[in-house]
Amino acid sequence: MARRHSIISPPKSYQRDRSLNLFNEESRLQEEAGHTMLVNRRTLRIEWGQCDPAGIVFYPQYLLIFDSSTGWLFERTGLSPSAMRKRYGIVGMPIVEVGARFIIPCRFDDEVIVESEVSEWGRSSFTVRHRILKKGELALDGFEKRVWAAPHPERTGGIRAQPIPAEIIASLSDDTGMTTVSLAAAGKRESES
Repeated sequence: MARRHSIISPPKSYQRDRSLNLFNEESRLQEEAGHTMLVNRRTLRIEWGQCDPAGIVFYPQYLLIFDSSTGWLFERTGLSPSAMRKRYGIVGMPIVEVGARFIIPCRFDDEVIVESEVSEWGRSSFTVRHRILKKGELALDGFEKRVWAAPHPERTGGIRAQPIPAEIIASLSDDTGMTTVSLAAAGKRESES
């Protein structure tokens, strides 16, 4: 009996370049336009519990790294996850699509750098690009597509996408990291409208 595999198309930016650096073309185009995004970098040490019997990172562990890295990236706006949920009335930013290309295996006790940035903004969705570097070389190139989600007003327990606030986009689009959102200032802006 033949196995069936589902194929999910990655975002447009992911399809542009099929070389080892899947976002190379998009990054080049942004740089030429003078537009770069805020990149959050963090250093991690691969732990024993993240590895499979062969001693390499078990692939679902990368999804956990992606998720926590997205959280750290969004904290660069100046708002903690709980403050962001309270301020904007969202339930979170659920993933609707994910992909990765594994280039160099990461092993127990390796020190890696995780780089995360929003590579594409939509009205209510966004794509976060994640790059994992090992000894300065690209080990993994991946993405998460997420939606800015609030409770559905008519379906109990349901959620619906809503527009991403302009101040969040501005904060994460400022490659200097100087544009932040404060809870007090955000509340004041809304009440002035």
